[in-house]
Amino acid sequence: MHLDHDEEDYNLSLSKFESMLKTNKVFFFDSEEFEEIILHYLDMGKANLAKKALKLGLEQHPKSTGLKLVQVEMLVYDDKLEIAEKMLNELYAIEPTNEEIFIQKANIYSKRDNHVKAVELLQEALKYTEDLADVYNLIGMEYLFMDNLEKAKENFKSCLEVDIEDQSALYNVVYCYEFLDQNAEAIEYLKTYIDRNPYSEIAWHQKGRLYYGLKDYVNAVRAFEYATYIDEEFMGAFMENGKALERLKRYEEAIENYQRTIDLNDPTSYALLRIGKCHEKLGNKAEALKYFNKTVHEDPLLDKGWIAITDFYVRQKNYQKALFYVNKALAIDDQNRAYWKRFATINEAMNFYEEAELGFRKAIEFGDDHLDTWLFWVDILQFLGEFDSAVMTSLQATEFFPEEYQIEYRLAGFYFMLNDTEKGTFHLSNALRLNFNNHTLIEELFPTVWTIKKVQSLIKKHYK
Repeated sequence: MHLDHDEEDYNLSLSKFESMLKTNKVFFFDSEEFEEIILHYLDMGKANLAKKALKLGLEQHPKSTGLKLVQVEMLVYDDKLEIAEKMLNELYAIEPTNEEIFIQKANIYSKRDNHVKAVELLQEALKYTEDLADVYNLIGMEYLFMDNLEKAKENFKSCLEVDIEDQSALYNVVYCYEFLDQNAEAIEYLKTYIDRNPYSEIAWHQKGRLYYGLKDYVNAVRAFEYATYIDEEFMGAFMENGKALERLKRYEEAIENYQRTIDLNDPTSYALLRIGKCHEKLGNKAEALKYFNKTVHEDPLLDKGWIAITDFYVRQKNYQKALFYVNKALAIDDQNRAYWKRFATINEAMNFYEEAELGFRKAIEFGDDHLDTWLFWVDILQFLGEFDSAVMTSLQATEFFPEEYQIEYRLAGFYFMLNDTEKGTFHLSNALRLNFNNHTLIEELFPTVWTIKKVQSLIKKHYK
């Protein structure tokens, strides 16, 4: 394959410049060549080489506006805003219709968080520029900084009117619609965009994402499939399509799409996990387990992988195996609340109540904020006969769930068990006020308390 003429010239300029640096010989370049060399090094993150090229460029072309504007860009990047602004004012006096001067001034105001002024300057740049798309894009970004999503969306759409291939503008338009919770409107916009640019895999993919968000999985699949027809290596579209097909319970097709992402790239733990889940739904238990094991092998830190294997064995009521895997997971991350909760429920199923109590306690300690976890912990403490600890834990739970009848009924039961009638009465009254219909919880959890006359009297009184 032959390089086109411009690319050959560009590569020759770079080679010539690098040869000059190595040999200390001085070669002549025109100012545009220097600009391209400088921008190349900036894109590569080689700021020192860019600065060397700029210095040599200005020595050879001291009056070049283009090189001075590149210098301004580098000064702005280094936060030397006052020097950059002074240079721009000097350049403006010479070339008042140079759009790049307005763009760089806008960049300075943007860095100072004066986005309104930045927009004004960019609108001036629109009068002089030939690259309208780029300036509309910049205006859109300024409105994003101001959280004015409607104006941002309008400018990104203007950018696409000029340059339909601008992918970043397309992503930004969709982002604005989504942020404004206008998913249906975004789909309508993408339909008109696709009419103009039917082979945009990005547009089809975004359309699929929006349909997925609206739970219209049939249309999501159709859109993702178009994206993959256009680009047979569009990994993201295959992945999203797999998710949508799963929602439609088309598990074999979902597996094919996830497998395609693995064929295109190295296996990802997410794809392996989803394939395992699909196989489990299809009843292919051996295959499911194989892929769950591949998931944790690929990424031992992915908690969803360990959880998938553990839950798989729990569903089979193979608690020994489930406990083996949750212990392996805890050996890797002993501060994972999801692991500890499973450790607790598995041990409870195996009648290892002290271990179960430890698990629920650790789950809460590491941030589990679910009511059922607190209740399981309290009930285990009751089973172990640790009523004082059960009371303390229940009171701690009320800090997170201050008006929760299930906690109040438990506190009432514990206090009556501890012969503290006053506190028992207080909490039982609270519980009955919050949810009278579930007053039989006392009978279920505390059969001896249920028979106490004071308890029955309170229930009857509340019923009346």
